[in-house]
Amino acid sequence: MQSGMTFNLQRYSTHDGPGIRTVVFLKGCSLGCHWCQNPESRRRLPELLFDSRLCLSGCQLCQAAGVHFITEAEGSRCLQRTGLDSTKLDALRSLCPSAALSVVGAEQTIPELLASIRRDLPFYQRSGGGVTLSGGEPFMQPLFTAALLQAVKAESISTAVESCLHVPWRYIEPALPFIDLLLADLKHLDAEPFLHWTGGRAEQVLANFRRLKGCAVPLIIRIPLIPGFNADLTTVCRLFDFIVEQTSAREVHLLPYHTLGRHKYRLLGETYQAPEQPLHDDALLSQALQEAQTRGLHAVLRGQA
Repeated sequence: MQSGMTFNLQRYSTHDGPGIRTVVFLKGCSLGCHWCQNPESRRRLPELLFDSRLCLSGCQLCQAAGVHFITEAEGSRCLQRTGLDSTKLDALRSLCPSAALSVVGAEQTIPELLASIRRDLPFYQRSGGGVTLSGGEPFMQPLFTAALLQAVKAESISTAVESCLHVPWRYIEPALPFIDLLLADLKHLDAEPFLHWTGGRAEQVLANFRRLKGCAVPLIIRIPLIPGFNADLTTVCRLFDFIVEQTSAREVHLLPYHTLGRHKYRLLGETYQAPEQPLHDDALLSQALQEAQTRGLHAVLRGQA
């Protein structure tokens, strides 16, 4: 039976498409955006979050499970991640009483997910909501994503996908007949800053936007506004021009940068490389909204990136 790697299922979401939605988060992403608020979503396989502050003194449960990777030095506990394979991670699931250790990512089948999704059916019906696939990057699991969307549509439930579009077109195309709304990120047009800040190829994304113009899938474009990367009026206006000239989208969501996900990097043993402070630039946001309007775009300030 076909299964996919997920890491969260979020109910009652109102910012990931119309109405009240259930968001299924899939693991795996081809980008490494410095500001990513879900860094635990990047790798395709399960991984371990460790919060040393919650680790109980004298607790030996992980050692008793046959996993020896926590060391103490100068009164602090450190996690040795080398050698943490899937067998050892499975032994740690639901084991830690203080949640100092948590395993992120699990294989789920489509029937398992549908059983969870059906629980929220009354909310979809009353609000015009549905199911949104997010990540990570859903199209990094192309066969599973297409099959899950098809199964959700068979239940007469609306579907949406949140994507960075940094994948080959052949990963996207099979899912298109089953998508009611695509929410796609447009970050930058220039190759060098895109590579530096995300680790990816800007042209891969731009080419997919151009191909989507000939498709019937409704499209909303989201622009994360990141200080030092694209949070300036010149860059934003260039993005608007691209949207008008080379995509079918006429609605744009502006997402000001925040730092709410930075603590996850510490839990993963990684360094946070994005700006220290959130974006607080009311003048830029006001000007951007006006510039979008002059181009015939409906721009909305939605949450934060």
